[in-house]
Amino acid sequence: AKRFVLLGTDYVYPRTTNKILRAFLHSKGVKDEDIKELYTPFGHSDYQTIVADIKRFSAGGKTAVISTINGDSNVPFYKELGNAGLKATDVPVVAFSVGEEELRGVDTKPLVGHLAAWNYFESVKNPTNADFVRKWKAYAAAKHLPNAATAVTNDPMEATYVGIHMWAQAVEKAKSTDTDKVIAAMGGQSYKAPSGYTLVMDQTNHHLHKPVMIGEIKGDGQFSVVWKSKEPVRAQPWSPFIKGNEGKQNL
Repeated sequence: AKRFVLLGTDYVYPRTTNKILRAFLHSKGVKDEDIKELYTPFGHSDYQTIVADIKRFSAGGKTAVISTINGDSNVPFYKELGNAGLKATDVPVVAFSVGEEELRGVDTKPLVGHLAAWNYFESVKNPTNADFVRKWKAYAAAKHLPNAATAVTNDPMEATYVGIHMWAQAVEKAKSTDTDKVIAAMGGQSYKAPSGYTLVMDQTNHHLHKPVMIGEIKGDGQFSVVWKSKEPVRAQPWSPFIKGNEGKQNL
């Protein structure tokens, strides 16, 4: 792509992400006139005007959308993409906040080929994930959860699952539930995650070293993993693309 639409919900995460993305795109030679930033409030549901705007912008050259739309607004956005006939072959969308749960409420057939970036997808194949998915679906059915028949796992669920297990390991190491003692025991904790990777909590900043995966939307609402990192990637809490963060990369 030569042009980029940075579309997000209007709060700190999308604005910070897009600040980083704009600086990154500049480093690759993309000019400001080829970058369009759009924001919508939480709960926004009318994407007809925005999708039409994206179509007009894409007439100026091959365009991709990077979406940081959060929460329920993903459903009307993807529905409007389908209504407008905007396919991945025309203007691909790469989303940072849409996963299996959001796609349950959408006819995904018109969305085949659009992408999402996460640290986990339900479709990854390994014994740990197979057990994780099986247990969740069985729990959803046993507890009669809403829409249990179509229950899915997703990245935030896997992250919570890993976090609770790491917390429990830290409690056992600290032999206490005292907050300060548990925090001291958290650094260096590791856990074999459903993603298929062994995740490690950084000793210095307590961020997890996690894999990066890019998934392509399939017609059944699942994702086909089209790329993944070979190893977990160390988090960068201080992005080198934000001014003032120079020299903080090892923190």
